[in-house]
Amino acid sequence: MSLTTGGPRPEAGPPLSPAETPATQRRNPSHADGVQLLGQSDGSGYREAPYLVRRADGQTLQLTRLLYLVLAAADGSRSEAEIAHHTSQGFGRLVSAANVGTLMQSQLLPMGLLRLADGSEPEVRKADPLLGMRFRFTVTDPERTRRITAPFAVLFNPLIVVAVTAAFLAASWWVLMVRGLGSATHEAFANPVLLLLVFAVTILSAGFHEFGHAAAARRGGATPGAMGAGLYLIWPAFFTDVTDSYRLGRGGRLRTDLGGLYFNAIIAVLITGLWWATGFDALLLVVVTQLLQMVRQLLPLVRYDGYHILADATGVPDLFQRIKPTLLGLLPWHWGKPESRALKPWARAVVTLWVLITVPLLLFSVAMMVLSLPRLLGTAWASAATQQGLLAASLAAGDPAGVAVRALAIAAVVLPVLGMLYIFLRLLRQLVTGMWRKTAGRALHRTAAMGAIVALLAGLAWAWWPDGGTYRPVQPYERGTLADAAATVLPQGSTILREGTAGSTVALWPQGEPMPTRDNPRLGMVLVPAEKAAAGSAQPAGSGTDAAPSWVFPFDRPAAPEGDGNQALAVNTTDGSVKYSVAFALVWADDGGPVDTRNEAYAFADCADCAAVAVGFQVVLIVGEADVVVPENLSAAANYNCRDCLTYALASQLVLTLDGPLGTDSQGQLEALWAEIADYGRTLRNQPLASIQGRLSAYKDRITAIVKADPAAARTGPSTGPSTGPSPATSAGPGGTPAPGTTPGPGATPAPSGQPATGPTGSSSGSGSGSVPVPTGTAPAPADPAGTAPTTAPATQPAIGGLPASDAPVEPAAPTADTGGTAPAGEPQPTAPPR
Repeated sequence: MSLTTGGPRPEAGPPLSPAETPATQRRNPSHADGVQLLGQSDGSGYREAPYLVRRADGQTLQLTRLLYLVLAAADGSRSEAEIAHHTSQGFGRLVSAANVGTLMQSQLLPMGLLRLADGSEPEVRKADPLLGMRFRFTVTDPERTRRITAPFAVLFNPLIVVAVTAAFLAASWWVLMVRGLGSATHEAFANPVLLLLVFAVTILSAGFHEFGHAAAARRGGATPGAMGAGLYLIWPAFFTDVTDSYRLGRGGRLRTDLGGLYFNAIIAVLITGLWWATGFDALLLVVVTQLLQMVRQLLPLVRYDGYHILADATGVPDLFQRIKPTLLGLLPWHWGKPESRALKPWARAVVTLWVLITVPLLLFSVAMMVLSLPRLLGTAWASAATQQGLLAASLAAGDPAGVAVRALAIAAVVLPVLGMLYIFLRLLRQLVTGMWRKTAGRALHRTAAMGAIVALLAGLAWAWWPDGGTYRPVQPYERGTLADAAATVLPQGSTILREGTAGSTVALWPQGEPMPTRDNPRLGMVLVPAEKAAAGSAQPAGSGTDAAPSWVFPFDRPAAPEGDGNQALAVNTTDGSVKYSVAFALVWADDGGPVDTRNEAYAFADCADCAAVAVGFQVVLIVGEADVVVPENLSAAANYNCRDCLTYALASQLVLTLDGPLGTDSQGQLEALWAEIADYGRTLRNQPLASIQGRLSAYKDRITAIVKADPAAARTGPSTGPSTGPSPATSAGPGGTPAPGTTPGPGATPAPSGQPATGPTGSSSGSGSGSVPVPTGTAPAPADPAGTAPTTAPATQPAIGGLPASDAPVEPAAPTADTGGTAPAGEPQPTAPPR
């Protein structure tokens, strides 16, 4: 970045007035050492172009024409009366000696442009803007800068500029659009030495960027000053003093501003040529770092190159000084004031647009920094601890490249945090000192101002108080949206799921499974009660108590069940609520007709902080013979445009064949058991999801035991042929060959066998649709973690006595694009920690 000094007028201690200085010690007014008169600004955006003066410390100041004439005449050879006479001739109006004395005493002396009355040098304080560079140290003095940058001035020959620009655009297009960065990234991160090389070249190129500013200034006839490094905002940065470029015209100043970007382009072209010669793909990352540096430098919001380009293009040297006059000039009662009309109309329009964009963005950045600081501190601490462990491992292994990479990683974590803390402390200090000075002599105003500051500090203490997850490190599964950042400070309702906050929720977790940790997060399920309903008001679909939700999903609504079909359909479009749908059915098939009954469970959600749970349980008892037995068991769950939502669909079906009707005792036992099952279904919403599948499986075992124990219902084998006893019948699901009569639906994705997946899903704009036949048995269908497709879970039940219920082969479910694969049957799927 270039450094052009300017800004608010510096303050100095009160100099001795001529009346306070003994007559014998009084001297004619003269310039302070190192003061240079640069003349009128060329290409200025002011209606009356200011005159520029440069101090010995490099500070460039703007003066009115009258002040400039007085300063020009105060060369040490004239008295105040002679200066007044000389000034009157140049100004065209009478200026008295008293006027000259007042101007020098109130304006020029505090600026440090004149010697004091006793001939001593003034002590001035250089401008120290908030967005200025800190902790600067000089690497080269002006003379050395001029010497080492002189050979590079030839690179600004127009023919060379055109050739380099064309080569740079071609190289950038080829790297980003043709070659790509996959191989370069892999090669660099697989070899710490190459990664260090990329880092070193990037740092050197940042220094070479400053050579561009200095060489461009020399090309235009200006003299560059010192070069060095410091801390700007939160990152280390290089600088070059090109204040002397103010003597150039607008074209020369813009060339100086763009010189650094031009030298970044040269680096990118040279690196591309070096890659061509060596074949090291990691070098291409340097081309990308140059592009990123150029984009960052072009931002005009802070004092990067883009800021200076805008300032020199408009002819307004210090845009930040124009923020207050510009904002006041928007008020109708300030329209006619001189300070609001100081700029030319076109320059005023550009500066006003810049102010209206920059001020809100800077305020927003400060606010987000304050809100996010606790989480960032926690994250930085955890990351530094991790890198410290890796650093110790590299030291133990004697890997110097790994040590260097880990040390740089720690620095990259620590420096931004320190920079943010420094900026915050400076803001607070400037606020306190500024309010204290402005309320001097007004006790009431000072009390009110200090009270407001105390209230602000109390609010920050409340927001940053270490309570719960205030300083919890950012997790990889978090979205990091603006709403999430605000949620860490603003209070939330007790039934709304928010990261880092406490609420009244019910977290369900499988028994015997390890609990999630920060290092090993897993998907989990958290049920949030509906806020607008009475306690325990989560109603099954179709109960008549809830209005049917509107269908907003990008797929067709499942068709209503037909004949002996059984369907549980839970659709939730209400934020912060839980919708249940439970459907249990016992079907007798004793007419010898086709057994094609269908059991379905569908759970769909389009809401925030919500859940939809559907459980379908069906028992089909076939008495006698049936030529066609093709029952279907379907489940699907889909999230659409959901945030922190969960859908859970479980379809469980049992099909048994009997030689004849059950005996009286067995029939009574079955009726009593079914009454128990029905009661369980009515209270299902109060049951943990982790136990529902096991409970239904236990019921199926008890029904099978009743049938097997009945002498009138002897088991005969598979349900599709002559039978001598009861046996379960199954149909193949996704991943195998569908049984006759099954029709896979569109858009379904197979999931692991028999595993109910529970857990909140992330935000997604995708959709899922369709239904997939699932083998007879338990078929849970959890929502896809990405929220883009419904999932089904195939499962097959072995026939009693070792005979298969269906001869259709069942293959393992194929991995899905969203989840990256499926878990083996009997293993829990990944979960996230409860919120």
